[in-house]
Amino acid sequence: MNEEQTWILQAKNGSDEAFTTIVETYQSPVYNLCYRMLGEPEAAEDAAQETFLRAYQHLHRYDIKRPFATWLLSIAAHYCIDRLRRRKLPIFSVDEDEDSTFEIPDAHAPHPETEAVHGEQREQIHAMIHSLDATDRAAVVMRYWYDFSEKEIAEALNLTVSAVKSRLHRARKQLGKLWQETSTSAHVERSPYESPAF
Repeated sequence: MNEEQTWILQAKNGSDEAFTTIVETYQSPVYNLCYRMLGEPEAAEDAAQETFLRAYQHLHRYDIKRPFATWLLSIAAHYCIDRLRRRKLPIFSVDEDEDSTFEIPDAHAPHPETEAVHGEQREQIHAMIHSLDATDRAAVVMRYWYDFSEKEIAEALNLTVSAVKSRLHRARKQLGKLWQETSTSAHVERSPYESPAF
């Protein structure tokens, strides 16, 4: 039995300290999944809290043979899907990103213009992901941010493996089309000797 399973068994037996350790271990992955699903920091915080509350209330249902992270993130994904279906119009905040940190630049720091381009691309990707159906969005986030297998996604979202494959394929096609449209509309044609300023 590994350390995580020990915490889970202790939490199942009523240890608040063990459950606090579980929360501290998984708060970042749960919050990040909720943020990528909902697009708003405040909504993501609320969803993460609700996820841990539901996990605590249903810990007795957790099967120790199954990866705990899969079980916990599936609770988060289902909650976020329900929230998205209720509000129907996803909101995306371009002002805040959970990965943004402030650091003193060093000599090896990337060029600000390059960082601005990467920031714009990140915003485009987030906006495109928010255009997906809620379940497709959950599948994409779990596959490409959390490296879940198709089988794990199927278990987490109560789908068949073939349904997961179909959803991922459809989502990739939709995202590819959106990316192409965005890139095409943002691309400005210039003659080879023309100044970039004109």
